[in-house]
Amino acid sequence: MSEIVPVEPLPLLHRTVRPEWIDYNGHMSEAFYVLVFGYATDAMMIETGLHAGYREATGCSLYTVEAHIRYLDDVAEGAHLAVRTRILGADAKKARFTHELYVVEEADAAVAPEATPVATTELLAIHVDQNAGRSAPFPDAIREHLTALAETPPEWAGRAIGPVPREP
Repeated sequence: MSEIVPVEPLPLLHRTVRPEWIDYNGHMSEAFYVLVFGYATDAMMIETGLHAGYREATGCSLYTVEAHIRYLDDVAEGAHLAVRTRILGADAKKARFTHELYVVEEADAAVAPEATPVATTELLAIHVDQNAGRSAPFPDAIREHLTALAETPPEWAGRAIGPVPREP
């Protein structure tokens, strides 16, 4: 069992919106929100012990199996982004977490307490043994670290897309 550093909140991920991320409507394209959220998932994996060395040593990794994204506001070219990641829970083989995307004033700025996210995503991921091609239990230390990071879900987490009635 590997030693885990005492639990502190996960650090923010920072990115700046690149010109090629802008769509025909003049703001960040939906695909690039997903890209930034993917970078945040990678950063979370590194921080919780699921880094490249772990993957090489064990043949295991984290696979996203479900995601729900909310696009809440437009984001302009050159905007500085900060992503806050929250672990909502973990069990033997699964982890549930969220990313909240904010526009901040400077490239490495903190998120103001009153800030509103421009997008959010909630994800469910499975720990997978890539050699066996199936799910596998987390090592105890990683599961315990994920569990120790768990926060109360934000009010928007756990929602689904509501039905849209068909026209008669």
